[in-house]
Order: sequence, then C-alpha cells, then structure tokens
Amino acid sequence: MSLPAQRRMRLSGGTELAYVTAGDPSNPALLLLHGFPSSSRTFRDLIPGLARLAYVVAPDLPGYGQSDVLPSASFTAFAGATAELLDHLAIERRFIYLHDSGAPVGLQIAMHVPELVSGLIIQNANAHRTGFGPLWDATIKFWSEPTKENEAAATPHLTFEFTREQYTGGLPEDVAATIRGEPWVEDWRVMNLPGRMETQHAIIADYKNHAARFDAIAGYLKKWQPPALMLWGRHDPWFDIAETLSWMQDLPRMEAHIFDGGHFLLETHAEPALSLMMEFIKRTQEGPTQLP
Repeated sequence: MSLPAQRRMRLSGGTELAYVTAGDPSNPALLLLHGFPSSSRTFRDLIPGLARLAYVVAPDLPGYGQSDVLPSASFTAFAGATAELLDHLAIERRFIYLHDSGAPVGLQIAMHVPELVSGLIIQNANAHRTGFGPLWDATIKFWSEPTKENEAAATPHLTFEFTREQYTGGLPEDVAATIRGEPWVEDWRVMNLPGRMETQHAIIADYKNHAARFDAIAGYLKKWQPPALMLWGRHDPWFDIAETLSWMQDLPRMEAHIFDGGHFLLETHAEPALSLMMEFIKRTQEGPTQLP
C-alpha cells in the first residue's frame, strides 16, 4: 500500500490542480470530493484506512486548498478539471464521495459516464429542493434578483465567523468539543489568498444552475440506481434533514446512517464513517448475495 502523497498536475487551461493519492492503483478507485470551505484535508482521518482496500484520489477543487483558481469558476468547470485528473490517472470505474459543493461536481461526473460509477457515498449533499432550509432564503432571492444588495445578503459565509460556523453551527456543545484544533483557521487563510473570494462569489451564483439540474439528477438516480451509502450529520443548519428522505425515495436500496454530527461530519465521526465506507466498498465489489 502506498502512503498518501500530495501531487499536482497542470490542467489543459494552464492552471494547476493539487490532489492526494493513496493505495494500490489496481484496487477500486474512490474519488473524494470535499465541500466549502475546506479541501482534501477534510478526508485526512479516512485516507490511510481507505487506502487499504481502495485507490483513493482526493483533489483540492480549483480555488480551494492548494489548487489554483480558474479564470472562470463554475461547477461545470470544476467537473471538467476533475475529469481531467481521472483521465490523467487512467481511472475508469470509481466510487464517488459527494459532500456539499463537491456534490454538483461529482454528480456531473457520474451523469456523464454513469456506467463507470461503482457507487455513491452521500454526506450532507443537496440534490433536491428539500435540502434548502430557511438559511437558503437569501441565496434563492439572489438567484432570482441578482443585485449587489442581494448578493451581500446571500454571502454571509464569506467571513471568519461563518467559516467557523460551518464546523460548529448547530452542533451540541459536547459534540463540537470533539473537533480537534481549529480547522476553520486554515480555511479562512486560504480563502483570503488572491482570487479565492471571487471563486466563492462565482460558485454561490452558479449553485442556481445546480438546482436547475435537480430533475435531471433525479432521473439519473431513478434510472441507474447506483449502489449508495448515506452518512448524514443531522445538526447541519444549511442542509435540511428532509433532504435525506428525498435521496431515499430516489434510491430505495440505499443504506442510510444519520449521525449526531454536523456539516463537517468527519471532524467528529470519522471512525464510524470509515468503518461503514469500507464495508460498503467491500460489499459492493463482491456483488449482491445470491439467494438459494
């Protein structure tokens, strides 16, 4: 088994994408897609364990972590960059981990080549309007009326306080106390590098286009029925727990686990999440049990 390695590749547009790989490339591939405002660092406690049975690929999406910003940021552009990485690594079949803003990226990749999807791992990720709780009201208004005033109201997350809230918001105090260190400090530092805030403004506007694809996503899920595992933090203020039922309606055979965690579930529940992911990958690779 190879140790986690930090790598970089130059994309066709000239910018560079940072990514982590670990494990044997002959094993099933697992693409880990992080959310706002983090990076592949989100998966730091999972990667060594996952690498025992999977070839792990965890990019920093463009404008996050150590990856360069793109000249024009959008989820489609992020998906294109990630697809270039998969081609560069000669990855065909793959499991895809969907979290937050990584979900629009991973779903575009999955829908482009559905026959190559081994399975989906869904963690606090929206693909239905049921995920839009009250905290989305200002953003939805901005999408329909894109004024400067409405944009300001839709982007309170671009502050240090809100960056911290992504980790601690909604969590019971005893659960929040298990977060090691202050990971939001590094996120905030990176967000203030050149071009990063512009990327975030572009992405919050482009999320409207992700929402416009919800019907197409539902069609993909219902038709292809990819094997799926859900890991959900129930205290997430931004991704309503009602979203879990919508996923289960589209994927009635999905295995679902609801944790006493928040938006960044892996900061507090990495150990059980790792165990469930490893069991899911093993079981899916072995195929369905044959009844006598």
